[in-house]
Amino acid sequence: MHSVPDRQWLWLAAALYLTGFILGTIRLFGERKKSTGLTYGIVVVGFALQTIGLNIRGMAVHGCPIGNLFEIFQFSAWSATALYLVIGATFRLSLLGYFTACLAAVLTVVSLSVPSWDAVRAVNVFHGNHWIEFHAALALFSYGVFGLLALTSIMYLMQVHSLKSQHLQGFFSFLPSVLDLDHISLRLLTAGVVLMTASLIVGSIYWVQDTEMVNLTKLFMTAGLWVAYLAVFGLRMKSFLVAKRLAWACIALFALAVISLWPVNSSRKPLPEKSATHAFQHS
Repeated sequence: MHSVPDRQWLWLAAALYLTGFILGTIRLFGERKKSTGLTYGIVVVGFALQTIGLNIRGMAVHGCPIGNLFEIFQFSAWSATALYLVIGATFRLSLLGYFTACLAAVLTVVSLSVPSWDAVRAVNVFHGNHWIEFHAALALFSYGVFGLLALTSIMYLMQVHSLKSQHLQGFFSFLPSVLDLDHISLRLLTAGVVLMTASLIVGSIYWVQDTEMVNLTKLFMTAGLWVAYLAVFGLRMKSFLVAKRLAWACIALFALAVISLWPVNSSRKPLPEKSATHAFQHS
């Protein structure tokens, strides 16, 4: 199995995500039927193949495969899909699988189609510092959560539009209720904020020991995004930011999170072996 390049596994996964999205579109807009088990099954197989590809990549780079922009996009797609496989089954959100397949297809296909994103494969990028590796993995997993939150926000806006326009047939009839979407969005927002908070706490264990190695660009971008999501969460809990305004805020913040990946990745500098080893030994 390991003789097969990881990118081939990831291409197969991307093809399945895209197939799930296309078949879901055909069934929803053509046959007017929900793509329940079919889309879910395709996403499951795609997720399994992507897991194999990322596992092979992880063993090759001796760590979590998040060392360049290609790996970051792949890991974010994997995180969002993993969360959907749990939430989708729990809440029976079949249509969320359709949107998740779309998100995963876009992230995986785009990242695979831009060779420059994977031109340099960073090996042992964290230099054995498990705190920083765990911090980065948590941060990117929270991005996956926020990606799923953006999808549920889109579904919420579509449901509100269908109710106002009295267009309740076809595609719109498969959308969950506004109340269900609001509850799920709040849970996703809470989970994302908790994960990103945990990521910053874990990262601070290293940062306070070696402040000279703190990447200020990455720190400010991540902290700024965390503050923004934390503010949205606080406003939601106080009922100051609800309904459509909350949905638009979550969509806008996720778009900002995706855009922030470029400056964060370009500002990344290799950690000196001495400093990384020192930080790990004292953590």
